Amino acid sequence: MAAVCILQAGVATSTLGAGGGGGGHHDCRPDTSGASSSKTAGTSSSGVKTSGFDLSNGFLRPPVIPRLPPNIVRQLSIKARRNCSNIGVAQVVAASATDRPSLDAISALPQADVLEGQQLGSAHATAGASSFSIDTTLLSQAIAAPRNGTLPVEKARPMARATLAVHGGERTGHRNVQDALITPICQTSTYFFRDTAELIAFQEGTHTSFEYGRYGNPTTNAAEEKISALEGAESTLLSASGMCVTTTMLLALVPANGHIVTTTDCYRRTRQFIQTVLPKMGITTTVIDPADTATLQRALETKNVSLFFSESPTNPYLRCIDVELVSKLCHAHGALVCIDGTFATPVNQQALALGADLVLQSATKYLAGHNDVLAGSLSGSKKCLTPVRALHNVLGGVLDPNAAYLILRGLKTLHIRVRQQNATAIKLARTLEAHPKVVRVHYPGLESHPEHSIAKRQMSGFGGVVSFEIVGDLETTSRFIDGLRIPYIAPSLGGCESLVEQPTIISYWDQTPAERAKLGIKDNLVRFSCGIEDSEDIFHDILQSLDAL
Repeated sequence: MAAVCILQAGVATSTLGAGGGGGGHHDCRPDTSGASSSKTAGTSSSGVKTSGFDLSNGFLRPPVIPRLPPNIVRQLSIKARRNCSNIGVAQVVAASATDRPSLDAISALPQADVLEGQQLGSAHATAGASSFSIDTTLLSQAIAAPRNGTLPVEKARPMARATLAVHGGERTGHRNVQDALITPICQTSTYFFRDTAELIAFQEGTHTSFEYGRYGNPTTNAAEEKISALEGAESTLLSASGMCVTTTMLLALVPANGHIVTTTDCYRRTRQFIQTVLPKMGITTTVIDPADTATLQRALETKNVSLFFSESPTNPYLRCIDVELVSKLCHAHGALVCIDGTFATPVNQQALALGADLVLQSATKYLAGHNDVLAGSLSGSKKCLTPVRALHNVLGGVLDPNAAYLILRGLKTLHIRVRQQNATAIKLARTLEAHPKVVRVHYPGLESHPEHSIAKRQMSGFGGVVSFEIVGDLETTSRFIDGLRIPYIAPSLGGCESLVEQPTIISYWDQTPAERAKLGIKDNLVRFSCGIEDSEDIFHDILQSLDAL
């Protein structure tokens, strides 16, 4: 039995007049009459050909929805009883109907309805369109606009990152299925085309859709749009892990026999890839201290540098790169700048706004925020990301849509979690710096940090990781860690749970003491990642373990 979704014109008109939710209630019921409404075909009262759609009251009304999924009549009836908005039903119709209104029919709509459809990503000219570009101002307008579909007279102000974390990529980035508030998990590996003509249109760029899961997924795209909104980026690529997106980026952007500049303090696996894999392609590297811009300048002048790549803050000593200065130096010599902002997050630091070309995140950490996802993101201009995305499609480091869904969920609370972790970490760093059993504290929020002035200038918060050195040797430091009750002894950072590690053991145990010393890894070094537990509980736990030494 076919089902017809009929708008109650009278109710719709009265609701619009009252400034209601973009339209009236819906009467969704089976078509038992065997005939269409007298206004569902031919020509509207304005003389515009409707291609089988009723344009009375400014709404599209499909006569019949073919190929309905099971139980759709019951489902739509339930939604009608719940007084769903016309936007939700219009999206169900757009996702299911094969008949499409002509462009002339769309142009006959009242301008307010056309604008609302554009804002909410539901007025696409082609069926199956699932990828939407996001604009901060457009998102602001979509949120701020009255529900009758009219835009404010003045342009809406750009949204804060806290608001973008909740709404970015989702309010305008996907088609809600049956009024779903949360982006659904699109669990499919491939996508079909209705005929060869549609496939050719897709290949030629005139039809928007997906093709194969390795090249994109609606859930993943929504997460990418949200991260782009937070980073202030034109485009974002999500990959299967932070290391996956790092290695793909390096392979794509540094040519054979090319040269990169990186820093002494960095994640061990990144260093390992740069020192053992890239040389096989003739790629050489200059390694500098994070503050050594003089050596950077010499490398730029004497070598054909393709890329500068560094974390900021770095791992594990939280050194900070002067992103603005480094970007100016590199751009003057045609080199790209990529900053790994995992320790900072887009809440605390906007690397792209400071001048970097690309910003990388281990989304496993703060972005997802719950220690249950592996993912990496790379954000920047479409021009910079195009070669990286092309290689990503070849290498196949695809993010699972379930993981993308968890990232979307985690990002909604990013600003709240980071704010709590910032506050705990700065208080902890100051407490530890004054403790007699602590030799040194590494935290950019402290005046004693070598790049404190840089961190103050380019960061709005100093992050949730504190590294510090215990008075004593490897065994004493291990006893301190074993005496803690709240944090888990585990790698990683940025989740809700506090984590603690002794880098010598957890990351560099296969290195000799001499090799560790060369890399600057000390046996008494502790890296503490603050979770979102009560800060006083964390302080008490650390102090009791120090006192027991």
